[in-house]
Amino acid sequence: MDNRKPYLFDAIDKELVAILKSDARAPVAKLAKILGVSRGTVQNRLDRLVSSGAILGFTIRAHEQIETDAIKAVMMIEVVGKSTTQVIQKLRGIPQLLKMHTTNGAWDLVAEIQTSNLQEFDLVLREVRAIDGVLNSETSILLSSV
Repeated sequence: MDNRKPYLFDAIDKELVAILKSDARAPVAKLAKILGVSRGTVQNRLDRLVSSGAILGFTIRAHEQIETDAIKAVMMIEVVGKSTTQVIQKLRGIPQLLKMHTTNGAWDLVAEIQTSNLQEFDLVLREVRAIDGVLNSETSILLSSV
C-alpha cells in the first residue's frame, strides 16, 4: 500500500523538476536563484516532491563515450488482465529498466533497458518474464542511433 500524500504540482515544481533532469546535482542555492525563490522554499519543495513520490531518485547521465559497451534495448510487454499496476510496481524494482511507458495496441508496456553486458541483460529478461502478470514480451537490442 502506498502511504504517500497526494501533492498538487504547480509551475515552480514543474520547473524545478525540469532543472533537476538536466542537472540533478545543482545546489539548492543555484536552484533558488534560477527559480527566483528562497533556498528554504526550494528545500521544502524538494522534500515534498520526494516524499510524494514525484521524484523517485537522483542520478547522473554519463557521456555516450563512457557507455559505449552498454547493452541498450526496448522490451514490449503484454500484461494479463488488469494486473498492469502490480506489474509496473515490480518492474520499478529492476534498476536496469531506465524508463517505462504504457502504450496502446498489442503491447501494454514498453521498457527501456540498459545493462553493462549480455549476461546481465539475460538476467534482466528472465527477471521481467518471471513477474506474475507478464504474459508475453518481445525485446529488441538497439544497435546504433542514427
